[in-house]
Amino acid sequence: MSKQTLNAADLIDLFKSWKALFAEQREFLIALDGKVGDSDLGITMSKAFAAAAEALEAEGAEAGIAKLLRTAGATMARTAPSTMGTLTATGFLRASKAVEGKDDLGTAELAAFWRAYRDGVAERGKAKVGDKTLLDVLDPIAVTLEAQAASNAALSDALAATSQAAEQALEATKSMLAQHGKAAAFQQKTVGLQDAGATVGYFLIRRLAEFQASR
Repeated sequence: MSKQTLNAADLIDLFKSWKALFAEQREFLIALDGKVGDSDLGITMSKAFAAAAEALEAEGAEAGIAKLLRTAGATMARTAPSTMGTLTATGFLRASKAVEGKDDLGTAELAAFWRAYRDGVAERGKAKVGDKTLLDVLDPIAVTLEAQAASNAALSDALAATSQAAEQALEATKSMLAQHGKAAAFQQKTVGLQDAGATVGYFLIRRLAEFQASR
């Protein structure tokens, strides 16, 4: 049975795993973003997560979860000052406040983490659910985790269910019209394509679920 909470050392390992993921998916995200965006998403995300993973490793587990998340957010904001870099950074900075003083993250703490992440992205990006953005995956992530926490689900089960909800939400972005950023200029052309930002949100939660399942 895997451990049903994440501590500061686990968080550092998770960021290493995210770094590897975005290095692997770099070309895929460049191609996806290039259809209706400016093709920099793969570069932005691989750079941001590589820098964050290195910064967290340098900081060390004794810094604690909230400080590590602050470091991740600040590092990303500095390394990748593009729209998506800023939104991802904002999410981690908000999440750090939501888990202040916590030494371990279980299902309830991760529900608070992703709720804060979602709200930060919504405010910073001035987007709402249905606009075909990262938010269309972040909202189901937060809502599903909150429901899982309410039913006292173990972390592995909660994350598996949340990853599935995120995958369905990502699929649903294909039928939406883009309302923000460069993609908005292509409105009709964006129908049938999954949103690139929402894809990043799905990748984050899917890797988190895999990371937890493998422990």
